[in-house]
This record gives sequence, structure tokens and C-alpha cells, in this order.
Amino acid sequence: MEVKQLFAGIRVAEFAAFAAGPGIGKHLSDHGATVVHIESMARPDGFRSNYPPFPENKPGVNRSGVFDLCNSNKLGVTVNLKAPGGIETAKKLVAWADVVIENFAPGVMDKLGLGYNDLKAVKEDIIMLSTCNQGQTGPHARHRGFGSHLTSLSGFTNLTGFPNATPCMLYGPYIDFIGVGFGMIAAATALAYRHRTGKGQYFDLSQYENGVQFLAPTILDYEINGRVMERMGNREPHLCPHGVYPCRGNDRWCAISIHSDREWAILCAEMGNPDWSKDEKYQTVLGRKSHEDELDRRLSEWTRTMAPAEIMEKLQKAGLHAGMVKKMKDLYSDPQLASRHQWWQVEHPEIGLHHYEGPPFLFSETPSNINRPSPCIGEHNELVFKEHLGLSDAEYERLVQDGVIDKA
Repeated sequence: MEVKQLFAGIRVAEFAAFAAGPGIGKHLSDHGATVVHIESMARPDGFRSNYPPFPENKPGVNRSGVFDLCNSNKLGVTVNLKAPGGIETAKKLVAWADVVIENFAPGVMDKLGLGYNDLKAVKEDIIMLSTCNQGQTGPHARHRGFGSHLTSLSGFTNLTGFPNATPCMLYGPYIDFIGVGFGMIAAATALAYRHRTGKGQYFDLSQYENGVQFLAPTILDYEINGRVMERMGNREPHLCPHGVYPCRGNDRWCAISIHSDREWAILCAEMGNPDWSKDEKYQTVLGRKSHEDELDRRLSEWTRTMAPAEIMEKLQKAGLHAGMVKKMKDLYSDPQLASRHQWWQVEHPEIGLHHYEGPPFLFSETPSNINRPSPCIGEHNELVFKEHLGLSDAEYERLVQDGVIDKA
């Protein structure tokens, strides 16, 4: 018997680019939704050209690895919204869809005539998800930016780095991917609500506010105790040793975190109880914290003698918290990720064999599936407009001739 995927039968029109919007669509498509990614030849998704990597370092509109990552399983069409008839054609996609995802700047969809009230007039029970930097309302709603800016606004940057040194931005558009997680939850919730009530709804997702959610402990500490957390490198206020330590090999590291005096004694035993570890000043967490720089130097002398995986396995076997610091290439050979089918190999017509990330959760009755690469620009115009929307050959060709449907 064929297994039906979780979102099978759900149709999504995605007026979105870069990570925050398309990432939500990817989760839906990986679980069976039919997602149509809408862009134009004049203004393709920025991930197609703005960011590497590209195979052989040769850029191309269909050669972007980062676009590929966010758009597996989707269908791709090109609609020029500024051409006469472009908005009407977009509304045909809305009439077909259950969910519309957009991440334009606030106000743009309304100006185009594609705001929520406009879409409700096309389809009463439509679900519309708007995701942008700081939400659709408020004094800063129209401020432009990317995830790297939002990590600073949310407070992450002030906490990242070493004391008395400049703050460090988190790698990549970190906040975008927090927004993707919350957006996926919101979309699933709205679909469940519509299933119960027959009513669609609009939801306004602020990536800024999503990021603030991830700083709840530090916000609570300030609210209750008046403490403002500052940069502390790899340190932790209540644990010692706690850090990332050099290992044998070129730029290889292992993270170690000791949570109690009992665990410290176990670590000392695993190191062979060196004479320095017996010093009275190291026997309590307060003593270790008072001599943390010296302790880190001594611990590093031991970690340098072994490979990171060796240290991790040795300390974990003893019941301690340790994990090797992996490089990107290590993830593809990780046996845990392989056993859970994290990487799906799919052939892309221009990129070649490519690894796609699977969903971060597994359903027992409705498994995910990645069987289609990201779309080349405009690849599915005929399929979507003729087969899914039911346009005749003549209607389709007229839209092409009028410049509404872009062709490469």
C-alpha cells in the first residue's frame, strides 16, 4: 500500500526568495506538498546568483548550491508581476493554492494587489504567511536587512566572541533559519485550523522576534536579577573546565564540558591523574574557575596528544560531556547522520549529483522523501500552467507572447 505523506495534496504558491520563505516551503515539499516557487527572469531568486558555492566556481542562474539547498522537491515558474496581466496570472496560482508564502518587504504585496484581502477575494479560505525582518507593523517594520543584521538586533552578536574583544557575527543568516522553524510550525497549525473550521488566516512572522525567543535565558536573567550577560568566549559561568581544546592534527578540536567536582575527578582519572591535577586549587569548581586560564593550558597539553574523535569516545565512555568539532566534510561521513538518512543524493541537470538535507524530524507513518532537485529557472512553466492550472495551449502561448510568463 502506498504511504501518503503528511502534506500530500497541499498546494503552496511561494512568492519568496533567499532562505526565510523558501526554507519553510522546502519543509512542506519534503513532506509531500506541491510547492511552486515563483520568480521572474528579470528578478530571479537572489540565492541563484548572490552567494557561492557554484560547481567549479563557475556562477550560473541554475548552478547555485545554496539555492539548491533551500528548494528541493519544488516546481519552478517565472512570472513577470510587472507585465500587464502578471498580477492576474499570479492570482490564478493563488486560486489553485492552499497556502501562499511571501517574504517581500512589508507593504510590497499590498501595492502589487496581492495582499491578504486581495487573496481572500480570490480564495476565501487561503492561508497566507508573510515572513520578513521585523514584521509587517511597527516603527522599524520597513527597515531592510538580512539575517546577519538580525543576529545583532536580537542580541546574539553581543554575546559572541571573547571578553574585551570585538563582537563576532554568527555564521550565515542564523535568524533566517530560526524563522524557518517557527514558520513551518505556524503553517502546519494554520492548516490544522482550516481543517477544523474551514477558515484560512493570515500570519505575520517577524524573524527578529523569532531570534529573541532563542535568548530567553539571558533575557530572564536580566529581568529577574538585573544581570547583563556579556561575551565570555567558550566559558560558562558555572562550569569548569568548559571549552574547545586543540587536538592532534591540523586545526582539529574537541569540546569538553565538566559539570561537577565528581566529573572533574573522572576527567583526571582519564588523563592518568597527572601530578598537577591533584593540586588543591583544582578540586572545587570555584577553585578551577579562579585558575581557568592555567587549567585550560594544562588540559590542552593532554588533548594535543590525541585525535578529537579519540578524546570524544574516551570521555563519553567515561560518562563525560565531550564532542569533536567537525568540519563540513566530516558531516557527510558521519555514521549517525547516514543511519538516519540525513543526506539525500539527487542528480541536478547543471550541478550534478548533489546532497540535500533531509528534514530534522522523522515521522513513522508519513515519511519524507526528496526525489526532485531544485528547479532550474522557469523549468516547470508548462507543467504548472497547463496541467495544474488548466490553461489551454493558446492561453499559455498568449501569456508567453505578452511577457507575463518569462522564458529563458
